[in-house]
Amino acid sequence: MYDLGPELDDATVTPGTNVLVTGPPLSGKRRLALSVLAHGSDLGEGAVVVTTRDSADRVLADYEQLVTSPETVDVGIVDCVTKHQGRSARDTDVVKYASSPEDMTGIGIKFSEFVEEFYTGRNVKQNRVAMDSLSTLLMYSDLQTVFRFMHVLTSRIEDADAIGLHVIESTAHDQESLNTLKQLYDGIVEVEADESVTLRLPGTA
Repeated sequence: MYDLGPELDDATVTPGTNVLVTGPPLSGKRRLALSVLAHGSDLGEGAVVVTTRDSADRVLADYEQLVTSPETVDVGIVDCVTKHQGRSARDTDVVKYASSPEDMTGIGIKFSEFVEEFYTGRNVKQNRVAMDSLSTLLMYSDLQTVFRFMHVLTSRIEDADAIGLHVIESTAHDQESLNTLKQLYDGIVEVEADESVTLRLPGTA
């Protein structure tokens, strides 16, 4: 089981669970998703962040503030921003770069490399994944393309016995699009503008 930590009432979910984290802008949903990963890092688990909004440097700086011992964590970041902005970058142990938020094949490959490396290379058997955010993917690609990609990504998370937290801007999309994407997820965490949180997770009422 995975313990989601104090930010989510110490709820637990089974390996392979994917959760959609929805909320309006500035409601703290990205930080909430990262804090669930950080809780896992403090327990010795691996963390992979796919970022389509912020550069890896920004994500890493934010993440290191959330974990107890930043120098010991197994964290990998798939950065879809830096190259898209025209800056050159080479993959490292911590960061792998996709060419843009449109490059879903590249994102999938880099993500799989991290999972493989953690699982076999570093013997980290429990891993947490954050996707921030689906809303950016939907700015660059149509709903069906994003749905197919997220179906693949959530399946990979499930196959790896990891858990996934996938962030989406609740006010940026019509209800039909949100309902379509919600089919991919086992549970939903709704964050309100006042940062209050409602959990709808598998196995809880």
